[in-house]
Amino acid sequence: MPDADTSRIPHSTTASGTVSPASRLTAALRTIPPKPPLTLLRSARNLEALTPASRDRAVDALRAIAILGVVLGHWLVTALVVGDGGLHTTSPLQHMPWLAPISWLFQTLAVFFLVGGHVATRSLATARDRGETYGSWLRARLTRLLRPVAALLCLWAVAATALLLTGTPLATIEALLKLALSPLWFLLVFAGLTAATPLLTRLNPLWPLAVVLHVDLIRFGLHTGPSWLGWLNLPAGWLVPYTLGAAWTRGELDSRRAARILFLGGTAATAVLVGCAGYPASMVGVPGARISNLDPPTLAAVTFGLAQCGLALLLRDRLRRAMTRPLLWAAVALVNLSAMTIYLWHQTAMMATTATGLLAGRLPGLHSAPDSVLWVPYRLAWLPVFALTLALCWTAFRHHEQGPRRPRNRRSHVVRRHLPPAK
Repeated sequence: MPDADTSRIPHSTTASGTVSPASRLTAALRTIPPKPPLTLLRSARNLEALTPASRDRAVDALRAIAILGVVLGHWLVTALVVGDGGLHTTSPLQHMPWLAPISWLFQTLAVFFLVGGHVATRSLATARDRGETYGSWLRARLTRLLRPVAALLCLWAVAATALLLTGTPLATIEALLKLALSPLWFLLVFAGLTAATPLLTRLNPLWPLAVVLHVDLIRFGLHTGPSWLGWLNLPAGWLVPYTLGAAWTRGELDSRRAARILFLGGTAATAVLVGCAGYPASMVGVPGARISNLDPPTLAAVTFGLAQCGLALLLRDRLRRAMTRPLLWAAVALVNLSAMTIYLWHQTAMMATTATGLLAGRLPGLHSAPDSVLWVPYRLAWLPVFALTLALCWTAFRHHEQGPRRPRNRRSHVVRRHLPPAK
């Protein structure tokens, strides 16, 4: 890859002042959304032609799958229900526990941390090779990661103030804010792991796995220890897939045998923990449940993540072949370019649709309680509307993530900094 950070196709120029392939790739990508169908295909083929052969498109595909899996999962297992004079959150998993396998399909955070660890360690090695300091490397990555957060916080600060002034019940405001800001926990953990990348490049994933094992043994096996002990699993649990990503960078997971061991071992361990050790079958939090596999992560969530990582590694070759299709590759590249925008605003898109729908009364699958099988097809019918609202949010806020376009005649700061002074 021209740039190890596959989360963003960078804009830069070469030392000679010519436009790099990465810049041409980004420019081609930004022309895709507004085009009519025939030109859309032409733009996608142009993007395909500009993509360097050395780019590992499977990495981009896995990140897109992880992000879209989380989005769809939240839309399917989270419901805002009208009751008691306001809105409150509930889940179909609370009323229909047999739907737990849905969470197995859409709880894909482990894959995101796997790709994040792989990309960050590669990016850090590349930065070191070109003489970049750790501080500048970290600043660039965290700016890209956290810049979209400001827009979300500003909008919801205004929205919460407006709701308070109009007499909206506090319980409703609390429910809305909790949903809107819940994605931020992930960003804080991911930012912390990114900052610690130099310390994690050689860390064996068995060490954080051992921490999770011992914490759960104390919590659930011995029923001792302070109440805060479980929160040690928050960094340790996500360290496991992140350090697996570093092992991927080192070439330790290149063989299918290693991926198969992760997949089969993680699957078997999860089945034993759920079937024999009393862990919940749902891999997402369920309101009212005694134990949540994600809040904080449990050993079952971590072993399930190992299985997901193994499956992701097994699918790399197939994904690389699939990404040779121009339209599919253009869609994946577009998701990667706006990954944080999509992730941060998907709950807001769902809530905006729900609030707007109240103008038409209580609508099934949108405001009704998810306590019957009929709720599921109704909810599926609302997914395209959620997606359309998210597309509007993406249009309005994507520039916070992608940054302003640099004028064509303006030369790169990197070029000016590294070119020898004119005599």
